[in-house]
Amino acid sequence: MWFLFAILSAIFAALTSILAKVGIEGVNSNLATAIRTVVVVGMAWGMVFLTHAQSGLSQISKKSWIFLILSGLATGASWLCYYRALQIGDASKVVPVDKLSVVITLVLAFVFLHEQFSAKSVIGCILIGAGTLVMVL
Repeated sequence: MWFLFAILSAIFAALTSILAKVGIEGVNSNLATAIRTVVVVGMAWGMVFLTHAQSGLSQISKKSWIFLILSGLATGASWLCYYRALQIGDASKVVPVDKLSVVITLVLAFVFLHEQFSAKSVIGCILIGAGTLVMVL
């Protein structure tokens, strides 16, 4: 089931890039990011209430709050940078560079989460990096 959700995530991420590139024309990138964020917040809280998950708020630990807030700040910074890059660059070049996050995530997971780096992971990282270079040059 995780694979289905991952594929759907990739499809929606692709749509996000194309729709944003069209929608951001003539709009300040920070304003566009804020509009997108309001929509995402509405959808997220809608899902919380639709699934009756709001009762779990009081059970979240202090550590989880800190890391979720830090993750939110990283997401916000990522979106602000992404929208600015998308506004001034070609989507076909911005998106592959943005997807270098896969390589960075694998390295950070190895360093900080002590996840294993397999031969497949190393080869995949090299191929993603090389593919990104080929696409943007």
